[in-house]
Amino acid sequence: MPLSVIGAGFGRTGTLSLKAALEQLGFDPCHHMLEVAAHPDQVPYWNRALSGEAIEWDDVLGPYHASVDWPSCHFYAQLAACYPNAKVVLTERDPDRWYRSACDTIFAVMDRGGPPGPGGDVLRMATRVVRDVTFGGSTKDAAAVKARMLRHNAEVKRTIPADRLLVYQVSEGWEPLCRFLDVPIPDAPFPHVNTTDDFRKMFKRGGARA
Repeated sequence: MPLSVIGAGFGRTGTLSLKAALEQLGFDPCHHMLEVAAHPDQVPYWNRALSGEAIEWDDVLGPYHASVDWPSCHFYAQLAACYPNAKVVLTERDPDRWYRSACDTIFAVMDRGGPPGPGGDVLRMATRVVRDVTFGGSTKDAAAVKARMLRHNAEVKRTIPADRLLVYQVSEGWEPLCRFLDVPIPDAPFPHVNTTDDFRKMFKRGGARA
């Protein structure tokens, strides 16, 4: 089955919760930056895409039924064109809360840099797509970063047809997501994972996750 769900929302908008939810709904596996950390051989594909090279998306996303988070959200338009039957989910979050969360997690990790080797390669690619490409080289200007996020969200809403797009906050739970994807609501709580504290604990344990 080709990619069926494309997440267009930036990281720290509930993307790991959405990954867990989509996998419970049968769209598994779902791509996320965690998948790059687990499979660092993906890094060259994403770096080539970031350099503007044409790549075969199935070469990197072929095993997946959904994608969320960076790096794939940066390429939502290309993915939507490549997989015309896929539906698009734009996760949103209050910009102030989102920026605080990002500063306390992914931005802080990127500022520290990574070690040599595959783990460092993942972090360097993540830093490239998030800080350098998305935010123009710096995440320190809160107003500029939040404005960039809002422009991205507006672009998604403008370019993806309304009948193909769900604008969504993970706090809304199962109902709008399942209705949009035309799947039954599970008899289980909606997963809420990867809080700021969760993220910090991962890195204290030596995780390479963003």
